[in-house]
Amino acid sequence: MTDQDNLTYLYRQNLEENIIRCLSETKLISLQEAMDIFYSSRLAVQIEQGMYGIDNLDYQCLTEDLIENEPELFAIPTM
Repeated sequence: MTDQDNLTYLYRQNLEENIIRCLSETKLISLQEAMDIFYSSRLAVQIEQGMYGIDNLDYQCLTEDLIENEPELFAIPTM
């Protein structure tokens, strides 16, 4: 791995952590729930793959995008 690859990896890792924290605070859910939601999302895949340069956006914008564009992840299961 090159230095650039290492920096990219660390940046994406911090971005994911910030999105999870922001999601937890915004939706008033636990960090574990926020982590489960994030890693189940299309957004997580897009960040991991570096698609569309999405990993260069602000974590708050990405959190809002996740909430708006993947509402099914926040549906409360009914019994």
